Amino acid sequence: MKRVLGIGHALVDLLIQMEDDKLLKELGLPRGSMTLINEKEAEQIFHMVKSQNVPKASGGSAANTIHGLASLGSPVGYIGKVQNDELGKFFENDLKQAGIDAKLYRGNAGTGHANTFISPDSERTFATYLGAAVEMKADEISSEEFAPYHIVHIEGYLIYNTGLIEKAIRLAKANNMLVSLDLASFNVVEENLEFLQSIIPESIDIVFANEEEAKAYTGKEPKEALELIAGQCKYAIVKTGKEGSYIKHNNEVTKIEIIETTALDTTGAGDAYAAGFLHGLNLDLPMQKCGDLGALLAGTVIARYGARIYPEDLASVLERAKAIINN
Repeated sequence: MKRVLGIGHALVDLLIQMEDDKLLKELGLPRGSMTLINEKEAEQIFHMVKSQNVPKASGGSAANTIHGLASLGSPVGYIGKVQNDELGKFFENDLKQAGIDAKLYRGNAGTGHANTFISPDSERTFATYLGAAVEMKADEISSEEFAPYHIVHIEGYLIYNTGLIEKAIRLAKANNMLVSLDLASFNVVEENLEFLQSIIPESIDIVFANEEEAKAYTGKEPKEALELIAGQCKYAIVKTGKEGSYIKHNNEVTKIEIIETTALDTTGAGDAYAAGFLHGLNLDLPMQKCGDLGALLAGTVIARYGARIYPEDLASVLERAKAIINN
């Protein structure tokens, strides 16, 4: 089976459930977006929510996808940067327990964390303190770390570190790997449009985007956006929420339906979809089955709080994944 390497911001997710969106307005956070905050702002948020019993989980977009792949049985690795503090140790132990081969560099700032505000309708808004995660440098990663893998999955939030992304792409291509990129967030795309428009046609093989991200990148609605993105890469995936998703590969469009579920929290849905799709690609499955695996993981994740498959759901997920693969 093919091996997938994830590279991204190593963050600990703090899951903050809200009764309404008042707190977002107080903090000046655009609903549904990802906003980078500094250490002082991170401390302010911490003091505002410290009375709550806030669950935590190792996260970051690429780490979520790699966790999902590991749960399905794909061999995976991860590269990130943390501090040797409580959150950093938590992050490292969580990856090890999942069977992920992690290469974690040590930074000077505290381990990054993502304050995930969950609205009553399950929409999520991120206020992210990158901390040590943003200290990862291009000259730290090496060809030896990439060599055992077949696909590298890069999270779009890394786009602010252009040198690191460019180095990761060079190492991947030198090792004959496919390069997968998740566009992450519409505001990330808008702020880095020129850079994305330069690297995607030249270097990216797999692009994951939701409809807002796809529109930010192309200026088009989902189906037209899919066509434009597919003209620039081998595999284009545009997710359209409750309407499912579209995949275009080899000039063929595949429509993927969602699985029926009750959405509690959309955190990590796109990351989970990417995990399912890449697992299918590892198995050389047709696009329909790759997409169905993505829909299965995304639907499972949104039925719970947080960005991961719960241990009590894993047996059912594996059974349903097996049915998709074998039917």
